[in-house]
This record gives sequence, structure tokens and C-alpha cells, in this order.
Amino acid sequence: MQYSDKVMEHFTHPRNVGEMPDADASGTVGNAKCGDIMQIFLKVENDVIVDVSFKTFGCGAAIATSSMATELIKGKTLKEALQLTNRAVVEALEGLPPVKIHCSVLAEEAIRSAIADYYRKNGREIDFPLESALHEDEH
Repeated sequence: MQYSDKVMEHFTHPRNVGEMPDADASGTVGNAKCGDIMQIFLKVENDVIVDVSFKTFGCGAAIATSSMATELIKGKTLKEALQLTNRAVVEALEGLPPVKIHCSVLAEEAIRSAIADYYRKNGREIDFPLESALHEDEH
């Protein structure tokens, strides 16, 4: 299986790794088929993600997609972060093997789960789907 240099970079030197003890929200998702589990932590101020971190149990592609996804949403508003698609994560990583696309879907869903947690904790209505529209196609 051939990975892009960008995937290898984010796998060997992942960004934003670790649990965030003072997180405002967190989201955890997993894929029973492959065993990958992703947890995303958010620090939010005025609806802007000021800090984000992750813990991932999974393959190199799962770690790389988690790392890239956190980089793509840091500094964004919650609304902007909700627009992040698994395709954008794959493009930012310069591609993934087809068998590993589900990792990018998990990253998208972990972010949505964390934002949903933030909304719940702040008494806000969750007005977005928690699962990716591609969920059934790519798992």
C-alpha cells in the first residue's frame, strides 16, 4: 500500500496529539470493522476553536487523518469546522488508498461529535447530522 509523503509526515510527526484535560468538549467515534477509535478535544472561545487535540487508536492512516483534521479546524469557527468533509482531509493529505478512506470519514465524524458535545453542554440545538453523508458508502 502506497501512502503519500504528506500522510507519512502526519503519521510519523502527528500534530495536536494528546488528551486535553481542560477541553470544553470532546467527541469519540469508532469503526467496529477496523477497530479504529478517534477522540477529538476542543477548546472554544466565542464559537472559535482556539485549540484542538486528538487521541487515536488505529493504523497510520487513522493517525494521519486525525492529525490533518485537527490542523484544518484549528482557528476556525464551529460553523466552518462543521463544513470540513472527509474529502477535504484526503485532499490535504494528497490522497489515501481506497481501503483507508474510512479513516477520513471517522475524522470528520469525530469533529462533528465533539462540536455536538459542545452544543449540548451549552444548551444549543444540534442542527447538523452527526454522521458523514458518505458513512454508508465508504465503511
